[in-house]
Amino acid sequence: MPIKKYSKEYIDESYDIIIIGSGISGLCSAAILSMEGKSVLVIEKHFKVGGYTHTFKRESYEWDVGIHYVGSVHKKHSFIRKVFDLITDNQLKWNKMSANYDRIIFPDKSYNFISPRENFIDSIKSSFPYEINAIDNYIDALDSIKKTYSNYFAAKALSGLPDILFYNYLSRKFLKYSDKTTYEILSKITNNEKLIGVLCGQWGDYGLTPKKSSFAIHSMIVNHYMDGASYPIGGSRMISENIIPIIENNGGKVIVSTGVKNISTKNNKVNGVILDNGAKVNSNIVISSIGVENTINKLLKNDKYYYKFKKNINKVKASGSYVCLYIGFNQTAEELGIKDTNLWIYPGYDHDENLNKYINKQTEELPLLYLSFASSKDPSWLKNHPGTATMEAITFSSFNYFQQWAEKPWKNRGTDYNKYKEDMSQNIISIIYKHLPQLKGKISYYELSTPLSTRDMANYSNGELYGIDHDPNRFRQKWLKPKTITKGLYFTGQDILTAGLGGALSASILTSSVILKKNLFKKISSLE
Repeated sequence: MPIKKYSKEYIDESYDIIIIGSGISGLCSAAILSMEGKSVLVIEKHFKVGGYTHTFKRESYEWDVGIHYVGSVHKKHSFIRKVFDLITDNQLKWNKMSANYDRIIFPDKSYNFISPRENFIDSIKSSFPYEINAIDNYIDALDSIKKTYSNYFAAKALSGLPDILFYNYLSRKFLKYSDKTTYEILSKITNNEKLIGVLCGQWGDYGLTPKKSSFAIHSMIVNHYMDGASYPIGGSRMISENIIPIIENNGGKVIVSTGVKNISTKNNKVNGVILDNGAKVNSNIVISSIGVENTINKLLKNDKYYYKFKKNINKVKASGSYVCLYIGFNQTAEELGIKDTNLWIYPGYDHDENLNKYINKQTEELPLLYLSFASSKDPSWLKNHPGTATMEAITFSSFNYFQQWAEKPWKNRGTDYNKYKEDMSQNIISIIYKHLPQLKGKISYYELSTPLSTRDMANYSNGELYGIDHDPNRFRQKWLKPKTITKGLYFTGQDILTAGLGGALSASILTSSVILKKNLFKKISSLE
């Protein structure tokens, strides 16, 4: 799908709304707002659209960079499915994964997360028959906090007097849970550390271990997948490829390879953006979907209230980094015996201890290894990539591990960098062979992506995956909402709600609702 680059024609007109960044929240905002009659321009710095929903190719292989499974979309009446159907005109298709969507693997035993909800509960209870009451209490806690989500998110739409009058009332029940870490909640439910380790087996989906993560984000991820997961047919790039025609058919424009230097303001009002080449594009409304840290530290240094923005951003922390080994095979998934179940491999049940030992270099054991198999999830894979299969193997990392090569250019960072990557790749491969011995000697291609790659391709300064850390403090930040102190400037994306595709997608609906001054959640929920 050809997307245009910058040309002078794009600055010869003013736009109702400029959106910086073409991740899912930026594209969804553009689609919704253009469908509501607004003239929209999406500006993307990368040469590809889609953010973490894009894919890349090497030889005859193709890999996802961020989307590996999505919950709830197999249910046509779920909110997330209704949004996708709306912004793609029902053109985006989904393949429901096997009921056993995740397998949590420890040295002594494996545990299966099986949909739907009742099977999930039964599977955990069969593994922990003496913890049935504790498991019931855990499910009750998930259900209880779920009832508080909508009011908390509604509070983020408020400003001015309504914010003063109603914010605390709407958010207080949610904050009662979000103020606690995942471990604080679970350790009151059970003292069985193995059970806690299993229930937190998806912590990589939000990037924080049980003793650091807010129970709010844990609950959202577990609830999101409990009834099953799906994968976009044709790969995650089909998400953007089906949204962009909607934007363009409604008069919007999307351009790539075009960086924004700063957001232009006067008298505390937005009046457009200044591009890296010095050109100005005019608009009284700018939405940033590139993350609050990127927006504040890179695009708002000339803003009148930059010091206030800076004070706020100093209250939160960036999420962690990761490395991903992209693997290709010259055989099909069926021939290799690869299924579509995601594998979460851990060296022990105490996730915090696993990570702390690794960070402090007390062990070389990876604190987790997540394996995903797009070629098993996508029914169109063999048509598009005959005779091949792929795998993504992801583990925690830190930008600091790669700091010594940070100033060196992409693909030319030196032999010591390449050796470091190769050593890490072989460590990952050895774990893969241990758990999937039938793959030994079958790997035809592999390539390691590091936090430097994420920085250069996704433009996150420290290679972070989930924006702002989802700790209890994060959910106390009232300023993490669409409307900012600069008139006409709005945030969207996972930073103002929560991590992941669902969080970013919902954030775009929230931001669009605030700009249009109408409840799009209600409107979309009522669609048949």
